[in-house]
Amino acid sequence: MPTNNLSILVVDDAKFSSAMIGRTLSQAGYQNVRFASSANEALQSLEEQPVSVVLADWMMPEMDGLELTSRIRQLDEHGDHYTYIILLTGKEGDKALAEAFDRGVDDFISKSSMSEQLVPRVLAADRLCNTLQRLLVENRLLTHNIARLEERNLVDTPTGLGNLRYLRQKLAHSLRQLESRGGALCYLLIGIPELASHAVQHGEAISHELLHSVARRLQQLVRPLDVLARIDDRHFALVAMLGDLQECSPSSFRRLHDGLNLKAFKTSTGFVTLKAGIGMVGLDTHALPTTIDDVLEQGRTLLPESYASGRINASRMTRIC
Repeated sequence: MPTNNLSILVVDDAKFSSAMIGRTLSQAGYQNVRFASSANEALQSLEEQPVSVVLADWMMPEMDGLELTSRIRQLDEHGDHYTYIILLTGKEGDKALAEAFDRGVDDFISKSSMSEQLVPRVLAADRLCNTLQRLLVENRLLTHNIARLEERNLVDTPTGLGNLRYLRQKLAHSLRQLESRGGALCYLLIGIPELASHAVQHGEAISHELLHSVARRLQQLVRPLDVLARIDDRHFALVAMLGDLQECSPSSFRRLHDGLNLKAFKTSTGFVTLKAGIGMVGLDTHALPTTIDDVLEQGRTLLPESYASGRINASRMTRIC
């Protein structure tokens, strides 16, 4: 049985043909049928209101059915919709039909047997459209749910450490704690540029082994309450709350720097030596108010000098007047 609310657009420059198709569809129970006398008129109509099924003549002036199909697919992509396209054709031969399928056409009706084929083909499209639209809705819901889960995700999967979102949350909490309780905050941006090149040279499995080893080493070198995160393919970060700004100094974290630079990491292909740079940002209540992005950016500006010198490059933030 037809779906009475199935929307159909008939595209044909021949008025007699359009009238015959419309009458046949109406007699079969399809009431939501629109008409266009050219491909351009059809595209304008579809931009204003999409339909489930397009019945179009293959051979039309200015723009044929294949070009119309390509343009409809562009509209579908933009509108997150799927239009079932049936071409009316007098063409025969596998080559022509194969080209049309490659261009995105869903089905054909031979003009020589339209009276016998039209209703069965549209009925088949009717059933398929229900499935296609349901799948589109389910896919949108799935995409939305995945996005919501991703928004809540705070874990970097390869290492088990926090990710950038986790770091920003913890840094925001630490800034509030600094404002309310005093003390000092120390932010370290740890850059290991070779991690990215190892991923390219040795593959994903070895890259994950190395990341896991670096993460475990870092966890051994920091205090239990320090915040540790991996923020991208070559950077880790550390946030430490200290009693006094004097404690936020290179000497306090030399063990961390040496632990990364002086001891190789074991992988299944052998030991790997890495070179790490550390930019250290220290601040106390005298640097407030400040923002998360200000702290992160300050760490980024310090890294190049750390790479060049082979030492921790440190600075203290001051209040911006």
